Amino acid sequence: MIKNKDGKDLTEAEEIKKRWQEYTEDLYRRDKNIEDSFDGVVSELEPDILRSEVEWALRSTANNKAGCILSPYLFNLYAEHIMRRVGLDESKARVKISGRNINNLRYADDTTLMAESEEELRSLITKVKEESAKAGLQLNIKKTKIMTTRPIDNWQIEGENVETVTDFIFLGTKITADADCSQEIRRRLLLGRRTMANLDKIVKSRDITLATKVRIVKAMVLPIVTYGCESLTIRKAERRKIDAFELWCWRKILRVPWTARRSNQSILQEIMPGYSLEGRLLEAKLKYFGHIMRRQESLEKITMLGKMEGKRKRGRPRARWMDGILEVTGLTLKELGAVTADRELWRGLVHEVTKSRRRLND
Repeated sequence: MIKNKDGKDLTEAEEIKKRWQEYTEDLYRRDKNIEDSFDGVVSELEPDILRSEVEWALRSTANNKAGCILSPYLFNLYAEHIMRRVGLDESKARVKISGRNINNLRYADDTTLMAESEEELRSLITKVKEESAKAGLQLNIKKTKIMTTRPIDNWQIEGENVETVTDFIFLGTKITADADCSQEIRRRLLLGRRTMANLDKIVKSRDITLATKVRIVKAMVLPIVTYGCESLTIRKAERRKIDAFELWCWRKILRVPWTARRSNQSILQEIMPGYSLEGRLLEAKLKYFGHIMRRQESLEKITMLGKMEGKRKRGRPRARWMDGILEVTGLTLKELGAVTADRELWRGLVHEVTKSRRRLND
């Protein structure tokens, strides 16, 4: 039975939900007098989770059906309890970026563990599996995948084989071992084409106006292509493919075959789409960049601006995400820090850069 702060039993669903919200907020609240270090001890967080309450959350999570208002709160609380028992903050297994140790990324029921060596990663996964088993959850090895930056053979956890992959889908985006965004861009364009194919009857209908068709494409097709674009590093080859996809969509709406001798300019003048698709991608990236730069300290900012230890491979350096931001704005990182601090000034710069963005074939 869940009790309030005064020890009174709670029976109403709304009261229980509110109590779990209080617990969830308190779990992440640190004492203001404690130094904000990245290797702090979990026991410094208040309040502690009572064993009886965790057990109740376990039974409720197992019995609740999808759509229950308590399920996400209970699951987050329970997952946090397990990860604290694993001791991730104290673990030596990690990837270091600008002095910060990072060994896990979690969103809902998706958990990613990271380490610099096979031994560290195996130890980390084993601990998570053991603590999950103690709490009544089983780690599904068949759904667990391992991705490394160098080839490995026959990866096992306690005698069970774990699938090794060169890419995987995380939160709807393809992550590759070589950190190349071209595969994700091609995948997004393919999903956009499939969506256009599903809208074929609407696109070819003569009862729907051109303006309505354009709005439908902007609302149902382009967002599929731009999903997760804030993290993409787009090179000139990918820009050409994005431009080609956009023109293909507009030609399909106008029922103009690729064999017809019509210039891209004439197509765009008839459609009047405003920003180019690549411009929309750039706008989303710049807005995200400004949002992260205005934060005092965060994991995203450390990852964006920080550097990893070690040396890169020989050869020409690959295009980096930050290189694209510096190129389109024409500013240094120090200047960008000052501009992003002023929201109105940054909005004006983003609008100007996006508006002036031209398609490569214009």
